[in-house]
Amino acid sequence: MKRYLSRLLALVLVVAIGLVGCSSASGSIGLSGDYGKDTLAVIESLRTAISLPDTTPDKATAQAEARQLINDFSARYRRDSSLLKLSSYTTMRTALNSLAGHYSSYPNRPIPQKLKQRLEQEFNQVEVALKRGI
Repeated sequence: MKRYLSRLLALVLVVAIGLVGCSSASGSIGLSGDYGKDTLAVIESLRTAISLPDTTPDKATAQAEARQLINDFSARYRRDSSLLKLSSYTTMRTALNSLAGHYSSYPNRPIPQKLKQRLEQEFNQVEVALKRGI
């Protein structure tokens, strides 16, 4: 009887850990798996995080959420070989890498205006490319 209960408990724990590990809690917006919609949602969320004034108390939280969102987006679409040829994907990856690089190298410094302008330009290019389907 003890043997049966210990195996049952082990099975329940494995299932619980598996379900928690496979949950789809991806950042604050939740990625749906539709590349176009996810990309536009990530852009809007990152624009909001970037545009917050440095004196805002929620700035650190917004940066942490932005970093998590970048990681989630990258993890979800990095291995999709059909996206590697799209200009929207390559431009988006460039923008995400630039922002993630700033956050990891200079976590306590504000984003420079030059980087903000470049990110906005790249986000606009991604939106145009998504509308054209490339």
